[in-house]
Amino acid sequence: MEILSLLDVTFFLLTALGALVGIVFGAIPGMTATMAVAVCLPLTYALGLNHGLALLLGLYVGGISGGMVPAVLLNIPGTPSSITTTFDGYPMARRGEGERALKISVVASLVGGLISAAVLFLFAPLLADFSIKFSYIEKFLIILLALTVIASLSNNMLVGIFSGVIGIWLSLIGDYSISDGGNGKTRLMFDFMEPYLFEGFSLLPVLIGIFGISTILLEAEKGVKSDLTDERVKIGQGAGASFSLALFKGRLTNLVRSSFIGTFVGMLPGVGGSAASVLAYTQEKNLARDSSQMGKGAPQGLIASESANNALTGGALIPLLSLGIPGDSTTAVLIGAFTLQGIQVGPLFIPENAETWYVMMAALVFANFVMFFLMFYAIKYIAKVVMVPKHILFPIIVMMCVVGAYAINYGIMFDVWTLLIFGVLGYLIQKVGLEVAPLIIGFILGSQAEVYFVKSLESAGTLTIFFTKSPIAVVLWLLILASVAFSITMSLKNRAKHRQELLG
Repeated sequence: MEILSLLDVTFFLLTALGALVGIVFGAIPGMTATMAVAVCLPLTYALGLNHGLALLLGLYVGGISGGMVPAVLLNIPGTPSSITTTFDGYPMARRGEGERALKISVVASLVGGLISAAVLFLFAPLLADFSIKFSYIEKFLIILLALTVIASLSNNMLVGIFSGVIGIWLSLIGDYSISDGGNGKTRLMFDFMEPYLFEGFSLLPVLIGIFGISTILLEAEKGVKSDLTDERVKIGQGAGASFSLALFKGRLTNLVRSSFIGTFVGMLPGVGGSAASVLAYTQEKNLARDSSQMGKGAPQGLIASESANNALTGGALIPLLSLGIPGDSTTAVLIGAFTLQGIQVGPLFIPENAETWYVMMAALVFANFVMFFLMFYAIKYIAKVVMVPKHILFPIIVMMCVVGAYAINYGIMFDVWTLLIFGVLGYLIQKVGLEVAPLIIGFILGSQAEVYFVKSLESAGTLTIFFTKSPIAVVLWLLILASVAFSITMSLKNRAKHRQELLG
């Protein structure tokens, strides 16, 4: 009953407000859930711990979910974990099925969020014990498994691998001993760039540039005053674009599996939402009876991406609350809320702060339902930002991209240059026939793989440690081999099909 007394009207209003503001932040290119939480963090001191956490968790859930809107309608991931949502969401939007794609994503997000909340509540101590057993070796192998998606996501395996290698190369620019805190020695860059690139290119300006600016350049090339009915992405009207829960028939396994993948990856500190959505998408592509339409506008791709995406929220809170280790950048900001209130997160947090623990669970569940109702029933209004004519919309998007890139690291002008560099790079890549998705996946995961690889070798000094460390490593190697075999098989099938089309 004491817990119920804490769940007052203010609690629910703050959670709902947080979810709404988070959705808006996620839907605007350049804004993220992390930025939303960081901006509102000072409010938690005046609100108190429980009400402050209600607001911040609402922002977290709303911000992660809101990223699907520009991902589907503009091909710009609102959050890094929305990258795979663009693969199928944008092709559906181009066909006039934008509303269907968004509602599929919203339902998948709700299920993923609720499953992760249930796992967090029921199994937090057990899962925290399990995740702490993951050494750098297992983390490296998980990243390696995620990198195998580079081949399977590409129409041409060799082109995809080459694009991915470029992404990995770009991720290694900077201080080559950054895993040890940096030694001041740089690599892969000119001397005049050393002051700006000790820690490499910032992720978010790269994402906004390569998905946002390059998309605008490609669309502008067609003409910014083209006919809206032909060239503009449409939310969708009519029976052909209507939504029905029947779309989930036969795909519940994908929905549940991807939700658990997102939860599991979320609880591994530092791996991040990008790896969660990529892994879920890869597994669906590998296990689906018919994956030929994935990447061309397939509902199962959206289900995999968004359920894993939102499941990250509950999973990332597990190491935060149980170990004091943030699961992602947003939960790292959440530590500030506890610090302001004089509370230390860690193994003793739950037993010593039982009321706060239950309040957090209530806020997390309620935020997911608020997110669902706002986005499912008001998605046409939330998506109005992309219904503006292109010659009006594009300058606004460019301005928001520049402001977002500039504000990410508190006013570093080089982030704006990064935005422009990768915007032009993304445009050129697509013009010469390379693929953006493998490149950006390689960029996101490459530096993480290096850190875990180096740390693993430091602990053992021999490469055999990757094969003999634990049964978990053996299972991960089997999954890696299966993914590679699948990629080769699909590449051979696609090549044979292409030959038949040329002959026939």
